[in-house]
Amino acid sequence: MKHIALTILATLLYISPTCAQRPKVGLVLGGGGAKGAAEVGALKVIEESGIHIDYIAGTSIGAIVGALYAAGYSAHQLDSMFCQQQWIAMLTDRNDEYSGEPYKTVKGVTYIFGFPVIDRQNPAFGVLRGGKVEQTIDSMLAYHGDQVEFENLKIPFACVAAEMKTAEEVVLSKGTVPQAIRASMAIPGIFKPIRINGRSLVDGGMVNNLPVDVVRRMGADIVIAIDLQQEKPKKRKPIDRALWGIADTFGVGGLAEWIIARPDINKYYDNCANADIYINPSIPDDDASSFGNRSMARMIVIGEQAARQHWDELVRLK
Repeated sequence: MKHIALTILATLLYISPTCAQRPKVGLVLGGGGAKGAAEVGALKVIEESGIHIDYIAGTSIGAIVGALYAAGYSAHQLDSMFCQQQWIAMLTDRNDEYSGEPYKTVKGVTYIFGFPVIDRQNPAFGVLRGGKVEQTIDSMLAYHGDQVEFENLKIPFACVAAEMKTAEEVVLSKGTVPQAIRASMAIPGIFKPIRINGRSLVDGGMVNNLPVDVVRRMGADIVIAIDLQQEKPKKRKPIDRALWGIADTFGVGGLAEWIIARPDINKYYDNCANADIYINPSIPDDDASSFGNRSMARMIVIGEQAARQHWDELVRLK
């Protein structure tokens, strides 16, 4: 009996270092509007392969998928949610109560057939407020067990936003998750920016649409990246900072430099190269705004097919 106990102990001591040395796996989910449905499809295959995800980083729609997965939703649950969600109503803040009225103003907000087009209480640049997105994500996370704060998520998660005036990258990993997601997906001119810690934040796709570097800093040894971008942007040369004196005078030097120099492009190429398993579903860019349920179902299948092409790599990683 003693011999058996010693054998078991020796086996445990032998196995423990191996377990401790298991490489940490990071999952990166890129931005791309409705094409994010393909990320759900790819996740179904990753789950099937048996890989354990230790860290998640996402941008824009990737932040939505990543946060829900980090909260404990399975890929199959996300599949159902994506196909059943009333995306247009959620993204546009449509008020069903006023959907039958051509024109209605309530508490400073003017609605046209239920769609808010003027918000006198929030005159910040941008057509849509994004409040319903935040409320929907909040209810989804709360329903899955008090996962509204970053520290309560089952898997460590971070999402990327951009400071509106300076175009500086802001990585959000503390505080309220729905608010952070709302910032990460606030496409400039479409959604109003959101203020977090005194900064006006907009869509992280401006600065880091595939945050492989973020998940590496979180501790990932191996990275699986799902990139929704199709036509690869051309690299640009650095711009002489001396040219931006006038723009800096108006406090938008960083934004002006971003528009012309596009420093995010070089970072994008670096991040693509720095992923260990790079999954790039083939979806036309026109589908970025295809939030219909049929389109979602089709893109989920495309994501599954793209991930299955990397099946051998995924199984070896496990």
